[in-house]
Amino acid sequence: MYSRHTEIPTLDVRPGWLVEARYFNQVRRALARLGPEIRLSPSGLKQLDLILQRDAWIVVNRVLNDMPVVAWTAFHSRGRRSLHRPVACELLLFHAMASMVMNRTLSAMEAELSAAIAEVAPPPSPGKVLPFHPRSCV
Repeated sequence: MYSRHTEIPTLDVRPGWLVEARYFNQVRRALARLGPEIRLSPSGLKQLDLILQRDAWIVVNRVLNDMPVVAWTAFHSRGRRSLHRPVACELLLFHAMASMVMNRTLSAMEAELSAAIAEVAPPPSPGKVLPFHPRSCV
């Protein structure tokens, strides 16, 4: 498991950062189906990889020996009651230009995870609809 994001000093820490629910839910689904750690190479972001773990999502520069660039950590998902609301987390910035790749990384991640999940688990077959027979009033 990758852990350099916990060992290297940060340039900035932003507590209370909100991650859109669609990204959070998709990553949780992917981790459940694909394994405890997923490494992606998002298209359009040369030299950068995205490492997804249950407790952190880390963008690393693979050319610089996986030096972290930005990381989303400390997700506040405990006691979460609704799937449509954003999830608060802590954003760690390790590079001066980290904020420029955050949104592009999440957008590219969404497309790649959708494809990876579809390969592993094809869409379910349509279910059978049972007829509804109301009870007669007695």
